[in-house]
Amino acid sequence: MATLLKATETIPAGELVFFRCFFAILPVVVYLTFTRQLRTALVTANPMGHVVRSFIGVTSMGLGFFALTRLPLPETTAIGYASPLLIVVFSALLLKERVHLFRWSAVLIGMLGVVIILWPRLTLFSGGTPLGNSETVGAIAALGAAVMSAFAMMQVRKLVQTERTETIVIYFFVCASLLSLLTIPLGWQMPTPQQAVLLVCAGFAGGIGQLLLTSCYRYADMSVIAPFEYVSLILTIIIGLVVFAEVPTLAMLSGALIIVASGIAVILREHYLGLDRIKAREASTP
Repeated sequence: MATLLKATETIPAGELVFFRCFFAILPVVVYLTFTRQLRTALVTANPMGHVVRSFIGVTSMGLGFFALTRLPLPETTAIGYASPLLIVVFSALLLKERVHLFRWSAVLIGMLGVVIILWPRLTLFSGGTPLGNSETVGAIAALGAAVMSAFAMMQVRKLVQTERTETIVIYFFVCASLLSLLTIPLGWQMPTPQQAVLLVCAGFAGGIGQLLLTSCYRYADMSVIAPFEYVSLILTIIIGLVVFAEVPTLAMLSGALIIVASGIAVILREHYLGLDRIKAREASTP
């Protein structure tokens, strides 16, 4: 999906969001119809919750897609990995969740990796003009996308308490498609036939990817699935090199490895703590 969107080159970020979300609806609807879940998927007890989640998600997606047009593909992907780390921070500060020293340490190390990736792009520290450098603006947008993505996931945590997974997915795509239309005054453009094909395929890829990810979490624990998500970094490095001739920098590779290692450490730690809790409950059960 990200590769197809990046290949469209000149298309504005708001327009990219529209195509990604609108054409993702079709495979989702087909799947829900086939599994006879479409009718129940449209039933919601919290419509405003979906609107709020969609607004935050669209903002995150727009910033991320803008970053794609300014930065190498693997670099944008790596900065996006900061989102799970930021969720830990926001959960502690805003939701007052208890975060132990191990998780704080992993988060701080992971954010160091983000800084390593961003540092060469921030011309503010090298005497340049930050807003005059498209790569600097792209790096700031990528970080902003990670921040907004963390807030979006926190909103999803609230929604899953009353809403079905398929309901959250379908309402997000519908609301996001409508919200993205608000960016038309900012300068949409008529895509060329080639760009139109890429955009539609990106939407389909996004929809199918969402369905696969949802199914993953239905059949396996997060601790099993999450490390596989980091495979996308390997794929984007290969695609960036082969398709876009983007050679990964040492800063990007080293920073990404630190972020991935920190993320996996947190996931595995939570997995083992969960197993310990289960064993403790079983031991206390007569």
